[in-house]
Amino acid sequence: MSNRYMKEALTEAKKALLKNEVPVGAVIVKEKEIIARAHNLKESLNRVTAHAEILAIEQASKLLGTWHLEDCILYVTLEPCHMCMSAIIESRISRVVYGALDIKMGAHVSSRNRIDKKLQSELDIVGGILELDSQNLLKSFFKTLRNTKDSV
Repeated sequence: MSNRYMKEALTEAKKALLKNEVPVGAVIVKEKEIIARAHNLKESLNRVTAHAEILAIEQASKLLGTWHLEDCILYVTLEPCHMCMSAIIESRISRVVYGALDIKMGAHVSSRNRIDKKLQSELDIVGGILELDSQNLLKSFFKTLRNTKDSV
C-alpha cells in the first residue's frame, strides 16, 4: 500500500521538476483516500515555507476544517526538514513515510536532527520507500542545475 501512495507523491515531485523547483512531492492519506497533494513551490511562490509537506498539511487542514490531522499519513519523497517535521508533529499526523534521505537538512536521521526524540517517538516514521526513484529525480534536477550554472 505504501508504494501506491509514494508513487502519487513522486507524481507531485515530477510536477515540481517541471517548474524548476526541487522535486519533492507529498500526499496525505486518511482512511485510504488521498485528501491532499502538493509539491515544492518555494521558488514559484517566493515563500520559504512553500515546501511540499507544509502545502499538503495546509490543504488537508482546509479540507477537514481542522488542523488536527490525527489518523492521517504523510507520504513524501524526501526526508522532511526540521521546519516540516515540526509542522508534522504540531498537526498531529500519525505517520510519515518518505523516500530518500536528506543528509544535509533531514530531521529524522540526518546530522541536523534537532527534533526531540520523545516527540518523534510518538510519530511513526518509515524511510526508504521507493528511495531510488526519489533519489534519481533529485540527482537529475541538481545535475541539470549544475550544468546550467557551468554554462553561464
